[in-house]
Amino acid sequence: MKLLEGIRVLDLTNVLAGPYASYQLALLGADVIKVEVPAAGDLARQLGADTQLSARRLGASFVAQNAGKRSITIDLKQEAGREVFDRLLATADVLIENFRPGVLARLGYPWETLRARNPRLVYCAISGFGQTGPMRDRPAYDQIIQGLSGMSTVTGTPETAPLRVGFPVCDTLGGMAAAMAINAALAARTRTGAGAYLDVSMLDTALTAMGWVVSDYLIADRRPTPNGNENPTGAPSATFATGSGKLNIAANKQEQFEILCKLIGREDLIDDPRFAHRDDRKARRAELRTELETALAAKSAAQWEPLLNQAGVPAGLVLDVTATLELEQIAQRRLVHEVALPDRTARVLGAGFHVDGAPLAPAAPPPALGADTDDLLTKLGFSSDRIAELHEEGAV
Repeated sequence: MKLLEGIRVLDLTNVLAGPYASYQLALLGADVIKVEVPAAGDLARQLGADTQLSARRLGASFVAQNAGKRSITIDLKQEAGREVFDRLLATADVLIENFRPGVLARLGYPWETLRARNPRLVYCAISGFGQTGPMRDRPAYDQIIQGLSGMSTVTGTPETAPLRVGFPVCDTLGGMAAAMAINAALAARTRTGAGAYLDVSMLDTALTAMGWVVSDYLIADRRPTPNGNENPTGAPSATFATGSGKLNIAANKQEQFEILCKLIGREDLIDDPRFAHRDDRKARRAELRTELETALAAKSAAQWEPLLNQAGVPAGLVLDVTATLELEQIAQRRLVHEVALPDRTARVLGAGFHVDGAPLAPAAPPPALGADTDDLLTKLGFSSDRIAELHEEGAV
């Protein structure tokens, strides 16, 4: 089911946070049109691990977030380019951009102008710090936000922190927040008939995503600390060494702790006064770890995992990404999809949820730069002669 069928999205974004947001909308069935700078396009077209794809302006980073979209090139700095954009704007339901605050306004499209030309438009601006505040004009990349949000200071151990999370989590969170806000605004529009102006801050979003790390300080005045692979809210709840491989175990409840002790042959730990209660176990994590890992050494992580889960103790192997993608669980959920590129096929991810029992997959390959320009111009009412002139002028 295409939940957003009939919704047109103008995607003026680059690299990750914005393209990730519009990709979620494309997976939901929206008609997403990437509005790109002529001859250059989204910077992500040149990024990724495959240099040959990057040279073709279909970099791996671009392919991952732009399947199912269309591409038109428009130079918004030219009057003729703005004429094209104005016509396109009149057909849009959503406009997403992740320029620095004020850039789109300087190009002639502040929110007031956008709203006047299309009162039903949902306009979403994604930036590092939001459209207001003393930091609004600062450039922002994922690692900058990780550091400023405090995220890196709670990642790793006391010896290794601050440590960057190993993927661009703040970009992704910002894109997810934008997609959620856009869908909420579209739902509200069905009642009011009016669009909305959405101001998404990556820094704000990062803080809201940090859960108990932030709330324990705001509510209980407990300062966050790096805890490595230990869960500060319970014990034993961490990554443990086994006879072969690492295993995550989350025996947070008393009954789970007791079952764990029995399964590993250390029933004596249940009545050990050092570990009798939840707070005791949290206070003596290191001692408890030594006792548990000595017993866990009798079997491999792969052997312990099913035994613990079947008994009601949450446990999971520590896998690298390549192993995770090979899981039968991922295959049955049909999360990975193939898209056609000019000289090969590529695998990309769909959405993290199903609709009516079916996964969401991209409807088409990622577009070549400007691949849909002439078709869209024709549908917008431009004659073939005028289209030729726009190309000659460099407006498209």
